[in-house]
Amino acid sequence: MSLLHSDNSCGARDMDGGCCAAMASACSGGAKEDSVSVSSGTGNPSSSFTEETQGYDVEFDPPLESKYECPICLMALREAVQTPCGHRFCKGCIVKSIRDAGHKCPVDNEILLENQLFPDNFAKREILSLTVKCPNKGCSMKMELRHLEEHQMNCDFTTVECPQCQGAFQKNHLKEHMTQECPRRQVCCPNCATSMAYEDKELHDQTCPLANVFCEYCNTMLIRQQMPNHYDNDCPTAPVPCFYSAFGCPEKMQRNELARHMQEFTQVHMRMMAQSIQSISVTATNPVPFINGLPFEPALFSHVTRAPYSCNPEVENFKETIQQLEGRLVRQDHQIRELIAKMETQNTHMAELKRTIRDLEGKITEMEAQQCNGIYIWKIENFSGLQKAQEEERPVVMHSPGFYTGKPGYKLCLRLHIQLPNAQRCANFISLFVHTMQGEYDSHLPWPFQGTIRLSILDQSEGPERQNHEEVMEAKPELLAFQRPTIPRNPKGFGYVTFMHLQTLKQRTFVKDDTLLVRCEVLTRLDLNSLRREGFQARSTDGAA
Repeated sequence: MSLLHSDNSCGARDMDGGCCAAMASACSGGAKEDSVSVSSGTGNPSSSFTEETQGYDVEFDPPLESKYECPICLMALREAVQTPCGHRFCKGCIVKSIRDAGHKCPVDNEILLENQLFPDNFAKREILSLTVKCPNKGCSMKMELRHLEEHQMNCDFTTVECPQCQGAFQKNHLKEHMTQECPRRQVCCPNCATSMAYEDKELHDQTCPLANVFCEYCNTMLIRQQMPNHYDNDCPTAPVPCFYSAFGCPEKMQRNELARHMQEFTQVHMRMMAQSIQSISVTATNPVPFINGLPFEPALFSHVTRAPYSCNPEVENFKETIQQLEGRLVRQDHQIRELIAKMETQNTHMAELKRTIRDLEGKITEMEAQQCNGIYIWKIENFSGLQKAQEEERPVVMHSPGFYTGKPGYKLCLRLHIQLPNAQRCANFISLFVHTMQGEYDSHLPWPFQGTIRLSILDQSEGPERQNHEEVMEAKPELLAFQRPTIPRNPKGFGYVTFMHLQTLKQRTFVKDDTLLVRCEVLTRLDLNSLRREGFQARSTDGAA
């Protein structure tokens, strides 16, 4: 960018170029030490005179014409003034240049005094009317230069300081930062309701007296302030010393094993106490034979009447301790016997409750099975796990819960078998069979079973155009599969070895949420006419299985 833009350029060519360049550089350098409010991006309208010595450092649209540039700061003229020699400068730039570099024009070295400067209101008005872009990153607004400061005060992209962490952020992100990201945002401890800065919460969580913590021995969850008392009195697996550690027992064990230890080692503990008391008694009856460092001879005082010997207080304390411990042992022994008796009673009662629960569950299952009325949908979950087992050549055979054809009616169940990849003639097929079961109404029903059975694997697609894969088969009374069962489930079944190939599952939504739905509809001999009216033709089955 050219330094000279005045008409009087011939004078500038004749001047000493080195001197002029030095003065312009000095003035420009001095001016650049100050900041400009419109270029700082802070939107702060208050600025001192020294902060406005330079021109407007903003992006103009269209670009600024050279005639409106200050030859000193090379920016748009701020408070434009003209010199007698016809050059334009920012007021702050030229005043600083005159005061620092001398009374001369930086362009042509003509004599120039401050009082010779006069405002160029025309240029000022033209410059303030020019269109500029908002200097804030992310803001696409454009406005006249005169409105820039007002816009920056309200611009959502203005950089502002977070009052919590003193970081710089755009105004439109400040609220989100203060509530979700600021490390100094206030949070509340969910346990003790103490308010603190987010960055201090991790340290607080490690010491919060009301925080839930787990006992390192028994894994019981308690609040932290309860833990010391739990360790000292309640924890069943905390290590504790033997009650007789004062008498020499070195054992340490879990608290729940202490009572057994006390019972098993009672004689050992009594022996330890006896030895301790004996050693104390010997010390008490044989005092040290020295007085003031001189040997003590009892024979010299044999004529002196001795006072009755009083037992050592320490021995008396030990005797009291022994009596207390013996009483405690007796009480603990009684408590242990009572607890054992209670536990045996509770175990018997628990076994009875479990039997009752099993009976009730069986009755509920039977009642649910009777509500089917010949239509049963079998929900097979985790079907991908069954396919993986089949791919690994592990047998996959499963039976459905029982269901009734009516009330009264026959009790049946389904058997699904995923054939292995190496099976002869039926590799990778889903086999589906029906088994008769012992039911509540067997004695009132005609045997063998006669009727029609429709087996389906349901299409779970959304919408009306569902295409279930289904087959209809007629019961064959001569087969064992339809005779009255003599055990809970007839081992013989009747159905299709090649009911559906595994690849067919992928053609429609037969498996949804890893679940396969198998439907069985049974019509006994009395209902065969309704089946024929629907137009279904039975396919020949693969026989009994």
